[in-house]
Amino acid sequence: MKVLVVVDMQNDFIDGALGTKEAVAIVDNVALKIKNHNGPVIYTRDTHGPDYLNTQEGKNLPVEHCIEGSDGWKISSALPADKDSTVFNKPAFGSKDLGVYLEKLNEKEKIDEIEVIGLCTDICVISNVLLIKAFLPEVPVSVDPSCCAGVTPESHETALAAMKMCQVNIG
Repeated sequence: MKVLVVVDMQNDFIDGALGTKEAVAIVDNVALKIKNHNGPVIYTRDTHGPDYLNTQEGKNLPVEHCIEGSDGWKISSALPADKDSTVFNKPAFGSKDLGVYLEKLNEKEKIDEIEVIGLCTDICVISNVLLIKAFLPEVPVSVDPSCCAGVTPESHETALAAMKMCQVNIG
């Protein structure tokens, strides 16, 4: 079984408060990857409350984004909708709940590979990839760079290189 993890493909990261042209450019690739995937698709959703600016992240990145219930918090409507998909709201860069879920799924039905795509390569994608590697060190993890975008093109490439050094298949 191959699992696809779609990280934070939310309006605020695509064309909203923290959007970039690089994020907009991957939406069609991500939609096609999801549509053609044969297996479980799991989404993460960056989720903040109205007190975001008072959090450690908010003090370091003082731009309100992905406030729970807002349009910016929603997963892009350009992606194929599947009411059976699993979605993890996460208040931090990485989702511990995702790691636990994948560990239990692997105990039930062997996972052959986990592919991770989404936003932002250099923050939440790399955080979740390394978290997955910690929970499931013997399961191959891959990242498709054409379905990821970083805060900048340079930080995207740096994150891909770092993940490759951690035995993640890039390509």
